[in-house]
Amino acid sequence: MTTTAGPGPHSGRAPAPLPLNAPSQVPETLGYRLKNRVLGPPLTSEQLGHQRLRKIAALGVLSPDCISSSAYGSEEMLRILIPAVGVAAFTLLLPVTAAVILVLLFVTLSYREVVMVYTRTGGSYMVSRENLGPRIAQVAAAALIIDYSVTVAVQVAAGTDALTSALPSLVPDALYISVGVVLVMAYGNLRGIREASRLFALPTYMFILTMGLMIVIGLVKAAFGDLHAHSVHVAGAVHFGHAPDVGLLMGASVFVLLKAFANGGSSLTGLEAISNGVSAFQPPAGRNARRTLVVMSTTLGCLVVGVSLLANLTHAVPYVSGSPTVVAQEARYVFGHGPLGEVLYLLVIVSNVAILYTGGNTSFNGFPFLTSFVAQDSFLPRWLTKRGHRLVFSNGIILLTVIGVALLVASDSNVDSLVAVYAIGVFTGFTLAGWGMVRYHRRTREPGWNYKQVINGFAGTLAGLVVVIFAVTKFTQGAWIVVVVFPALVYGLIRINRRYRREGEATKVILGRVGSAPRLRRHVALLLVDQLDVATVAGIRYARSLVPDALRIVHFRIDPAQARLLEVSWRGSGLSAPLEVLDCPDRRLGRATLDLVQPYLDGDTHVTVLLPRRDFGGIVDRILHDRTADRIAVVLSEVRNVSATILPFHLSERSVEERQARERKAEDKKPKPTRVPPRPDLPGCVPIAELEYRRRARVAGVVRSVEIQPRDGIQVLTCTLEDDTGGISLVFSRGKVDGIEPSARLVAEGMVGEYDGALGIRNPTIELLAAATDESTD
Repeated sequence: MTTTAGPGPHSGRAPAPLPLNAPSQVPETLGYRLKNRVLGPPLTSEQLGHQRLRKIAALGVLSPDCISSSAYGSEEMLRILIPAVGVAAFTLLLPVTAAVILVLLFVTLSYREVVMVYTRTGGSYMVSRENLGPRIAQVAAAALIIDYSVTVAVQVAAGTDALTSALPSLVPDALYISVGVVLVMAYGNLRGIREASRLFALPTYMFILTMGLMIVIGLVKAAFGDLHAHSVHVAGAVHFGHAPDVGLLMGASVFVLLKAFANGGSSLTGLEAISNGVSAFQPPAGRNARRTLVVMSTTLGCLVVGVSLLANLTHAVPYVSGSPTVVAQEARYVFGHGPLGEVLYLLVIVSNVAILYTGGNTSFNGFPFLTSFVAQDSFLPRWLTKRGHRLVFSNGIILLTVIGVALLVASDSNVDSLVAVYAIGVFTGFTLAGWGMVRYHRRTREPGWNYKQVINGFAGTLAGLVVVIFAVTKFTQGAWIVVVVFPALVYGLIRINRRYRREGEATKVILGRVGSAPRLRRHVALLLVDQLDVATVAGIRYARSLVPDALRIVHFRIDPAQARLLEVSWRGSGLSAPLEVLDCPDRRLGRATLDLVQPYLDGDTHVTVLLPRRDFGGIVDRILHDRTADRIAVVLSEVRNVSATILPFHLSERSVEERQARERKAEDKKPKPTRVPPRPDLPGCVPIAELEYRRRARVAGVVRSVEIQPRDGIQVLTCTLEDDTGGISLVFSRGKVDGIEPSARLVAEGMVGEYDGALGIRNPTIELLAAATDESTD
C-alpha cells in the first residue's frame, strides 16, 4: 500500500472509498422464489446467533426425548412378561424396573463426567474421537445415527398411540397421522425452528406435572384402598400366558426376564441429550449441564417407577394395536369418569402427545449437527456440512425425514416393532462414552481420576452388556436388522473417509512449490461447436476475451448433413472467425478431442478447451438433451497442461427481459440483503464516505471479503471493511490476523492512504466487536 504526500498516483486526485456492492439485476429463479414463499426469506450468516439456556429452560428444552420415554417404557416390559407369565407379570414388572433404574444410575454417573469435560456439542462421538481414535468414533457415529433415526419414528408412533387412546376412531389412520407429523416437523425445522425456545419447554413441564399428579393421586388412593386391579381379559389386549405362579421367577425363564429388561432399556433413550447440548448452557456450562442431567435422570426414574407401580396396582394391560396405552388406562383408573376426572384424563393424554411429538423433534436438532460433525471429519458426504436457506443443516433434516418416514411405513407405526431396533444404538453410545472417559482419566490423571475411571468403566461395561442382551433376546424381532446394518454402516463411514483421503492425496498442493511452478509461454484456446446459435456466439466472445496466442473453432463431423448445414450457416453469419471441420468417423468425441490437443503437448503450451453447453429450465428439456460437454471434460481432465472449461448458456421459454419485467412489479416484496451498519454509539468513528486522505481516522463496520496474497515475498492479508456509506481496504503485512473473517464486526484505526486506487489503511489497530449479545432464556 502506498501513502503519498499528494493525491493518488493513479488518478491525479485523492482516492475514493470503495463502492458498496450493488445487488444483481438478474431476476431470481422460479425455484428460489418458491423457496422464499414456503420457507420464508433467507437468513444471513450474521444472524447465526446462539442462545444460552439457564438450567430450568435447558431441562425443558433438552429432555423431552428422555423424559417422554417413561410413557412407554413400562408398557414395553409388560408386552414381554404378560404373554409369558400372565398376571404374574405385574409382580415381576417391579424388579425388572429396578434393574433398569440401576442402569440409569450408573449411566447418569458416567455422563456427569462427560458433560464436565466435553462442553462442545457432540456427546459420545466427541468422547470417542478424542480418546479412542477417529475410526472407533465411527462406531459411536453409527450408533447415534441409528438412535436419532429411530427416535423420530418411536416418539412419533408413541405420540400417535397416545392420541388414539383418547380418539379411538383414529386408530386405522395411525400411520398417516404419524407420517404427517414427521413431515410437519421437517417443514418447521427447515424454516429454522430454534431449539432454545420456551415453546419446547412447555410440553416437558406439562408432562411432568400431569404424570406426577396422576402417580401421586394413584398412590394415595391405593394407600386408602380406593385403587384396585381391573380385569385383564379385555378385547384387543395382548395374549395372556398361564405359567405357574411359583418360584422366584414365577414361572418366567431368565431369557424372558432379559428380554423384558431389554425392552425396558428403551426408557433410557435420550439420556445423552444433555451431553449433546452442553454448549447451549450458560457458563459455567459443564456444571450447569451436570446438575440438569441429574435432575432429568431423577425425574425420569421417578416417572418410570411410578408408572410401573400403577400398572402393578391397576393391572393396566398393553393392547395389540398400541391403543389405548398403559398410561392412558392408568389415568382413567386414577381419575375416574367424573367431570374433573375427565379434564385431568384429557390433560394427561394431551401432555403425553405433546411431549412424545416434541421428543421426536429433538432428533431434528441432534441428527443434522451430528452428521455435520462426522462429515467435517470426512466420514460422511461433505454436503451434510452446509447450512441451507434458513441457516439450518437442510440436507441432514431432509435425510432424517426420509429415514423416519421409511421406518414408520415399514413398521406400520408400531412402537413395539421399532423398539427392537432402538436401544442397541443408544447403549452402544453409552458404552463408548464410558470407555472413552476411562481412557481420558488414565491419560490426564486429574484429581480423583481413579474413582472416576471405575464409575465410567462400570457404566460402559453395563451398557455393553445391555447391547448384547438386546441383540440376543430381540434378534428375531428386528434386532437382526441393526446387527447387520450397524457394521455395514461403520464400514461405509470408513470407506467414505478412505475415499476422501485418496482424493486429498491426489489433489494436495505441495507448499512452497506453487509459486515456483514454471509459467507456460504459449496459450492456445480450442472452441468446440456443434451448431451456430447464441451459445456458440457467446463462446466465441469469451474465447477472444482470453487473448490466446491461437484460437481454433472446431466442429467434429459425425453427421455429414449437419456439418454441411453448419458450414452454410457459418458462411452467411458474417463471423470473422474461421471454422474448422474435422472428421470423426468412429463418433468417439472424447478420443477425437485428445487427438486435437496432442500436437500442443510440448510442455511449453497451455491448452484451454471451451465447451459451450446449453442449460434448459424444464426437466423435460433436460431429458431431451445429452451431456456431451461433461463427458469430454472428464476425458481431458487427465491430460497435463490442458483445461476443459464448460460455458453454460441458460435457455428457457421466456427471455431474461420478460422475467425482469415481471419481477419489477414485485420488487418491494423481494427479500433485500441484510446490511448491518456499525454501532452508532462507538466514540470517534467516522463514516467511511467522509474519510480524509492522509489523515488518521477511526472507522467501524463489517468485514465483507478477505484476500490472502503474496507481495514482495511475504504473505499479505487484505480485507474490505464496509459501513452503510462505503468501503475501505485494511492491509496487514502478515498472512493471518485473529478475528478477521467475513461478517466480523470491528473497529479499525490508522493512517488513511491508498491501496489499488482506493482508500486503504495499512496495518491498522483493530478492535473486534461482538456479533450479537447472547440471549439468556429463563
